[in-house]
Amino acid sequence: MKKNMGFADRMIRIIVAIVIAVLFFTNIISGTLGIILLVLAGVFVLTSMISFCPLYTLVGASTCPKEK
Repeated sequence: MKKNMGFADRMIRIIVAIVIAVLFFTNIISGTLGIILLVLAGVFVLTSMISFCPLYTLVGASTCPKEK
């Protein structure tokens, strides 16, 4: 897998995942929506850790800086 996520993209995803987790565990969001958002937060953390987003490959996007 070739990296296709830059540093800023990874940090934004981690921050969003933390916010979703806090909202879920403080019962501000709950039920089916809460579970779906929690799974999405897990995907955000996973893709941030490996610096690869499968959806970016489908649309041909990359937030990684260009290598010289």
